[in-house]
Amino acid sequence: MSQSYPVNTFQGGSRPVGVTAGSSPETIGMPVAQSQGGARPVEPIRPADVEDRTRSKVLAAVLEHGPVSAAELGDRLGFTPAAVRRHLDALSRKQLIEVKLVGNPSSGAGRPARRYVLSRRGQTELGTDYLSIAKAALAQLQEVAGPDAVEQFARTRFAEMETRYRPLVEAAGPDVEDRAKALASALTTDGFVGSTTVVGRNAPNAAMLAVQLCQGHCPVQELASEFPSFCDQETEVFSRLLGVDVRRLSTLARGGHVCTTHIPVGRVTPVPAGADTSGTEPTVSIHQQERPR
Repeated sequence: MSQSYPVNTFQGGSRPVGVTAGSSPETIGMPVAQSQGGARPVEPIRPADVEDRTRSKVLAAVLEHGPVSAAELGDRLGFTPAAVRRHLDALSRKQLIEVKLVGNPSSGAGRPARRYVLSRRGQTELGTDYLSIAKAALAQLQEVAGPDAVEQFARTRFAEMETRYRPLVEAAGPDVEDRAKALASALTTDGFVGSTTVVGRNAPNAAMLAVQLCQGHCPVQELASEFPSFCDQETEVFSRLLGVDVRRLSTLARGGHVCTTHIPVGRVTPVPAGADTSGTEPTVSIHQQERPR
């Protein structure tokens, strides 16, 4: 095991252990480690390496939480606003992230806010080593056996996902919002980076509450772009697991910044005029349509 040694005293002054008369200027002042062949300098941590690691953390945070603002990233990572923006600018120059303008979901007023999401290039660079082989194989399957064979392949693949996810979703109980959170957690485990957001809870004129289930990354995005059956079968699985009809708002495969699924939670019951609503949550009436299992 390598370890650093303190400075020795020798005739004419002090020098680190292992520094001899023939030592080069580049090695003097570097930490010294002992190895089988004698003392050797330990490679120092370069500032560029630290910068790259920090930038990777910012990229991972955009992947997990996007669309996300620079201020939110700073709070989550503990970085100053200037540091966050420096890394965001660098990732933008590399075309790994891009800006999405998002309106205010509560009031709809004001200028759209700037939010950061992964770009298509950023999604691709997260790892698609075997997708080209899989795409070629499915194309050949479609050519030999027809489009129904590809759809059956996708159905079988997502049936396996449904089997694995069902115990996790059922354990969350009957509440649709809780089930959606459990589904998002299972998706994250499989590399889809799932998250949920309740829509309509704080909107003054909202009649319906809904959960938006977002997937920040799709490991099979390139396949789904070529074969839409993958997205269709996944949507059907979500409906069956949650027990309600869901609707796809966007997909990465079709050019969206994230995959977004709209999940109805319930109807907000109107409050009588003049009633005191201070400190109360909106009343929600749940009307679920059971899905076949």
